[in-house]
Amino acid sequence: MKPPLRVAMIGHAFMGAAHSQAWRTAPHFFDLPLDPEMAVVVGRDHQRAADAAARLGWAESVTDWREVVARDDIDLIDICTPGDTHEAIALAALAAGKHVLCEKPLANSVGAAERMAQAARQAFPAAVAMCGFSYRRSPALAFARELIAQGRLGEIRHVRGQYLQDWLSDAETPLTWRLDKSKAGSGALGDIGAHLIDTAQWLIGENITGVSSVLHTFVPERPIGEESGGLSSRAPGGARRGPVTVDDAALFTARFVGGAIGIFEATRFALGRRNANRIEINGSRGSLSYDFERMNELEFYESDAPAEQGFRRIQMTEPEHPYAAHWWPPGHGLGYEHLFTHQVVDLIEAIATEDQPRPSFDDALGVQRVLDAIERSAADRSIWTPIDDAESSGGPA
Repeated sequence: MKPPLRVAMIGHAFMGAAHSQAWRTAPHFFDLPLDPEMAVVVGRDHQRAADAAARLGWAESVTDWREVVARDDIDLIDICTPGDTHEAIALAALAAGKHVLCEKPLANSVGAAERMAQAARQAFPAAVAMCGFSYRRSPALAFARELIAQGRLGEIRHVRGQYLQDWLSDAETPLTWRLDKSKAGSGALGDIGAHLIDTAQWLIGENITGVSSVLHTFVPERPIGEESGGLSSRAPGGARRGPVTVDDAALFTARFVGGAIGIFEATRFALGRRNANRIEINGSRGSLSYDFERMNELEFYESDAPAEQGFRRIQMTEPEHPYAAHWWPPGHGLGYEHLFTHQVVDLIEAIATEDQPRPSFDDALGVQRVLDAIERSAADRSIWTPIDDAESSGGPA
């Protein structure tokens, strides 16, 4: 019998459903050193939490996360709540000796992220903490990182990132907590721009040292509808309206420690782009390009083959590719949900070996510092804004 890993998940909406699927699936496809048990799910409303437990596969439900953190029969706290609650839950869990998986971005401020990172350092290795930048677990991006580490691209010169969604393009789409700065911290910047920052720093192994940015809100107020799962049903005509207090779009240029330059865009107003999380990296010897809307493909170009100019498409379903051997025969692609399964697998293996799982809270703190600098730059005429401690803290590993 494998030792159990008894998990409590706080929050059961969009991310909670994705995390639940991962906890259910991981032990059936991967030979894990610990046996994850879906012990309890926590929600604010008793009936909704009970319904979520039955639907998502949790043994029980409660409404008080503090009660769960204090329980001796819980080993890990999985935080799937809005950003304004991350700090309190994570600090309490680490103080109680629990392992922590926390959704991104780590917090709503640098100060909160610093306190969380410090607590994680103090708790390790008895308890480990990881931030859920799930796109790292795409086989294509994990393979791209291997290519870059092998020097196949040469000296990195350009990093070009876009994260394009369109779910807020309709001005009558109702308010959700994601449009409330007090809960979300920021809008497109923190929600999807944070993924771009983490992916870029992790892929090339270098931190961003400074940014110049623009933030913009296209729709300053929206109807108030009934919220469920971070999204809202369409409000009836004449519904009361409320203010949007976050950005709808974020654009910024950046410089990396090694001298590469970057340009990034995150928006939830790009009509027709459902979840286009894209990154292209150009080096002195080659380039690679990735788009999550075609997540099982990686485009790769090497300049030392003059008779074979142009990008070639690599189908990321071979057993030699990261994670792929545990799933289907070659040519049978993976989906969004598999990223979270891979995340669970990597976390469980780190817990079993008392290794620091990545991205660590320190890695996530590095992203938080970039987010903060972007906001400060945008508020001050897009002035060039250095990242505090970029070369020594919050690494990209």
